[in-house]
Amino acid sequence: MEKLMNILKPKPNPQQILRDWQRKVLQESQNIDRQILDIQREETKVQKAIKEAAKRNDIGSAKALATELVRSRKTVSRLHENKAQLNSITIHLKESVAISRIVGHLSKSAEVMKLVNNLMKAPQMAVAMQEFSKEMIKAGVIEEIVNDAVDSALDSEDIEDEIEEEVDKVLTAIAGETAAQLPEAVRKQKVKQPAQSVGAADEEQAIAEGVDDEEEMEEIRVRLAKVRS
Repeated sequence: MEKLMNILKPKPNPQQILRDWQRKVLQESQNIDRQILDIQREETKVQKAIKEAAKRNDIGSAKALATELVRSRKTVSRLHENKAQLNSITIHLKESVAISRIVGHLSKSAEVMKLVNNLMKAPQMAVAMQEFSKEMIKAGVIEEIVNDAVDSALDSEDIEDEIEEEVDKVLTAIAGETAAQLPEAVRKQKVKQPAQSVGAADEEQAIAEGVDDEEEMEEIRVRLAKVRS
């Protein structure tokens, strides 16, 4: 009986399919906007932490935070690209519906397939686009995509080198003269140097403050990485 009902159930027309897809694309665009906003909120906290670390001559922590900041900005740039590709999908789908009024059905679109394939490689979009692509394949708009590769461009050697080059620029831009006046050897160091102390009590206090600072820095880095994912 259920099988018979499914057969008798009217199939959605191309216009209805488009409206459903437009709603899903809009939802994904809104998700991207929220993620960008979350990242930018955390970036404001990171910038403040970089300034504070530079004032303490804790260039190791400042550099680590600057690295996270550069990565986050690249993630935001990538998210804007993803949103633009979603908008392009909507435009091409409208064209497909216009053609369907003439031929009577939705036709395959090489451009939509290319855009969907690109978005499936983006970590933030992979799951949603895999489900979306199934519907498009069923409707005959695209062919089945066999691609499990996730875009890991942010972890490639080229990007790592590019990030390294931008870190000093970020430090100078955010920490200003505080970072710029430090010796080059200090600015390039990767580990935190202990603060100089006058006596044993001062040293213990400096160590305690250093531990607190490191824990706070690590917490900030974790939050920023979380909103990026």
